[in-house]
Amino acid sequence: MSSTNGTQPLRSLAECLRVISRIHDREVSTQSLIAGLPLANGDITPLVLPRAARRCGLTSNIASQDLCNINQDLLPAILILQDNKAAVIHSIDLDAGHASLIYPELPGTTTKVPLAELEGRFTGEVIYCRPDFRYDLRSESHTRSKDKHWFWGVVAENSSLYRDILIAAVLINLFAVASPLFIMNVYDRVVPNHATHTLWVLASGLFIVLVADLVLRLMRGWFVDLAASRTDIKLSGSIMSHVLGIKLSQRPESVGSFASNLQSYDAIRSFLSSLVIVALVDLPFVLLFATIIAIIHPPLVIPVIVGALLVLIYALSAQSKLHSLTETTQKVSAQRNATLVESLNNIETVKSFSVEGKIQASHERATLFLAGMATKTRLISNSVTSGALWTQHMVALALVIIGVYAVIAGDLSQGGLIAAYLLSSRAMSPVSQAAGLVASYHQARTALDAMEGVMALETERPDNKHWVQRPTLKGSIEFRNVSFAYPGSEHQILNSVSFKIKAGEHIAILGKNGSGKSTIEKLLMGHYEPTHGSILIDGIDIRQIDPVDLRRNIGYVPQQIELFYGTLKENLLLAAPHANDETMIRVANLSGLNQLTDHHPDGFALQVGENGQRLSGGQRQSVAITRALMNNPPLLLLDEPTGALDNTSEETIKQALKQIVANKTLIVVTHRTAMLELTERILIMDAGKIVADGPKADVIEALRQGKIWSAST
Repeated sequence: MSSTNGTQPLRSLAECLRVISRIHDREVSTQSLIAGLPLANGDITPLVLPRAARRCGLTSNIASQDLCNINQDLLPAILILQDNKAAVIHSIDLDAGHASLIYPELPGTTTKVPLAELEGRFTGEVIYCRPDFRYDLRSESHTRSKDKHWFWGVVAENSSLYRDILIAAVLINLFAVASPLFIMNVYDRVVPNHATHTLWVLASGLFIVLVADLVLRLMRGWFVDLAASRTDIKLSGSIMSHVLGIKLSQRPESVGSFASNLQSYDAIRSFLSSLVIVALVDLPFVLLFATIIAIIHPPLVIPVIVGALLVLIYALSAQSKLHSLTETTQKVSAQRNATLVESLNNIETVKSFSVEGKIQASHERATLFLAGMATKTRLISNSVTSGALWTQHMVALALVIIGVYAVIAGDLSQGGLIAAYLLSSRAMSPVSQAAGLVASYHQARTALDAMEGVMALETERPDNKHWVQRPTLKGSIEFRNVSFAYPGSEHQILNSVSFKIKAGEHIAILGKNGSGKSTIEKLLMGHYEPTHGSILIDGIDIRQIDPVDLRRNIGYVPQQIELFYGTLKENLLLAAPHANDETMIRVANLSGLNQLTDHHPDGFALQVGENGQRLSGGQRQSVAITRALMNNPPLLLLDEPTGALDNTSEETIKQALKQIVANKTLIVVTHRTAMLELTERILIMDAGKIVADGPKADVIEALRQGKIWSAST
């Protein structure tokens, strides 16, 4: 049996998971299941499947088993078949020699397959999926403590590896006693008695211990790296998923500063992957080495105790200053990064208005300040590590002086002095390493505090929220006394707005800049929630609809077109990854994008550049319109869809839209009178209120006669 690669996409693996979730009454749409997950060729992989399973309230586990050894008590399960296929195994009848499979292509049909035939197609891997217990609000006070922390919960998942690291550390520190004891016995017994046979016996034993010590050190380093890499992979994925899912209302004011906080995670990664953790494990063994030194000669342990206390006291005293410096560095670094990102995003404006000098001065001031902070931080960190090394040498010196007097007095042998000297070095080494942790610890702790703030931000699709699946919407819309103010602003953009739009109706929203036109579309997209009132689609409060299902049913053309680095095809398929080339070409012909693709040598493989900078404004707008139509959505939201087009291109788009919008709900925000031909009703906004709403001809006539007044009059 061949094992599949966990990163290899399997056809219809997501559909298999849907079949099992349906069997367990955990219905979920495919789009909700895979939204936001890293897909390969449009489907999930076995490694990603556990994250998808959690969305429908299932736990999963991948096991390698023979077909006859599959645990029938855990069925249904997913079988990984050859040729990158998957199917749901519902039951196995060993006596009859067949298994009941549910193929994702026929989710409601059970097919009996002979075990002999299935054995030849089975890769040997099965994914068990079982429903997880759902807590209700009555047990909320008890379940809070069981919720895993985003960071410590992931670290705890590798507790078995950290247990092995601890065991290896214990054995390594015990083996460290062997070498000093060997030296002591050689000087005190072997040399005076010329006992060479004893020497070889002791040497053989020490050789075995040293080999074991080498193996354990290599294993310990491997376990530390393995635990760190596992933790890093899972944490990086969960952080990115959380960041992409953050509500727009929770979005930080500065993208650059926010990105800087995310980059600080590197300090956590560095701390986890280093052997500094091992130093903390070694620290308790200072008592073991000190005890052995005391057994050899009690006065010799005094320098070790005094030195260890001095190092630890100084390291602890430096903590508060390092913590303050690290926090300040983090804030200023975030501010400098915010300036950098903002200037790069607006580089054309920077050059047009010759403000390079101002930005340069701001950047250099921040860099100068950070350099000063870094110098102070390094000075304190170096004083801790250098002071610990100096103290270690002074402890060794004091121990030798005390030991020499003890040897002269006959209270200590020469072998005992050498053994105590070696043990003092082993005793002080963990103390010095622990003191050196202070700087890296504070960097990691500051980074962790910054990430705590990020992970505390609310997301659109929290794990504990269960959506009623509505994959298809008709397109009727109702605003009921909707008021809205953007986060951080007291100004009401919308003030008790109410209106209804029937499914299939075409309306235009007109008004001055800042009147609330685009805000209505953002609320309909679920980017923000109303401050007061409610929004209903098909008679359902929009907050009940999964944002994935909502946006899949809406073709949205924003006023500000954002494209991603890649080809035209990649940008067009963002919202419709499963669309084929035929659909893409047909929609491009309807939207007029074919004027670009048909005449350019690269066609749909044309590289658009970052943010579409290789395309003109009109071309970007054509791409945005085509992208909005790829899913054939029942509802279209167009915000100035022809604002960057010339009259000829606008006419082409308008004629194409006349065919496209038939039987679709259409909302057009525009200042171009030509686009009003697509609509049959006009709604006029002013100062966040509706000042006119009616048939197109009536509203236009009222405007011509000056019968429509502003909301402020």
